[in-house]
Amino acid sequence: MAAGWVGDDTLFAGTAAYYGRGRLPYAPGLVDALAEALAPDGRGRLLDVGCGPGTLALPLARLFRETVGVDPDAGMIAEARRAAEAAGVAGRTRWFRGRAEELPAGLGSFTAAAFGQSFHWMDRETVARTVKGMLRPGGALIHVSDLKTETRTVEATPHPAVPYAAIDELVRRYLGPVRRAGRGVLPGGTPGGEASVLAGAGFSGPERLVVPGGQILERTSDTVVASVFSMSFSAPHLFGTRRGDFESDLRRLLRNASASDVFAERGPSTEVFVWRNGPAER
Repeated sequence: MAAGWVGDDTLFAGTAAYYGRGRLPYAPGLVDALAEALAPDGRGRLLDVGCGPGTLALPLARLFRETVGVDPDAGMIAEARRAAEAAGVAGRTRWFRGRAEELPAGLGSFTAAAFGQSFHWMDRETVARTVKGMLRPGGALIHVSDLKTETRTVEATPHPAVPYAAIDELVRRYLGPVRRAGRGVLPGGTPGGEASVLAGAGFSGPERLVVPGGQILERTSDTVVASVFSMSFSAPHLFGTRRGDFESDLRRLLRNASASDVFAERGPSTEVFVWRNGPAER
């Protein structure tokens, strides 16, 4: 993790209830792309490390006999269980509260392990080595994130764009100019260099997939507010007694940006790196 920063259990405290409504979805073709890349036979097991409320694990559950989600936040685990019930996959999913650094935690071996925009929060070298030991020979580690290098145009959308720059400035006005992260701060942001970490742990690859987004997403003030409160750097608890004032100012900003209370943006593309635990099984 970033030098000088130590993770703690408040990193995503209070965000779970906002996650499903607020976060932008992965690209629509992600599950089909992973099904083609992994060629699952429906009998394997998936480990989702830093699973959150099941954002990645739940749509992938149909590809595996069992999916196990691990997350340190109790609220995320509770939301994942509720979502699994609603999706009709509770019988083939299990959810455990725990830090990635506490693996393997007696969870057994897996066909695939997934990190959905979570790996950067962990002791990556330790977690990579541990997860490699939990994967069967030929198993896959899947690193999933939004495609950071693309520019998502707001041209030809039917509603005003979400005023992200103004929202960021409002957050800074309340929380200060340095990015907050749990009880600490991240002046340089989260680390990169996942490829060197995973190669150093002994994984082979990777195979890179880009699943195109670009679909028009309609957003309301409620979903934009949920998006803000779903982020680690603007989690509800960070505002303390000023949380109500912040939300009032945020909603006023959004009303000024769209009289109809409807915004539009294009969904991000999804970037996937598939790493292998040794040569693939034949």
